[in-house]
Amino acid sequence: MSQLKKIKVHLEQGNAITSLDALHAWGCFRLAARIKELRDLGMEIITNKITLDNGKQIAEYKKNPS
Repeated sequence: MSQLKKIKVHLEQGNAITSLDALHAWGCFRLAARIKELRDLGMEIITNKITLDNGKQIAEYKKNPS
């Protein structure tokens, strides 16, 4: 199964995902590119900014529940 399909299934199951999650789970270095592809295919995805303990911010993606 392709990275795109794995990420799509993950989001459709109601799970959130970050770049680190995608890298560890599927070796995906370009999660933002895969998210853009899913959005281009019509999937509504929400982006939230998460602040890590060290003060850095990363994006967390979730499927829009509506």
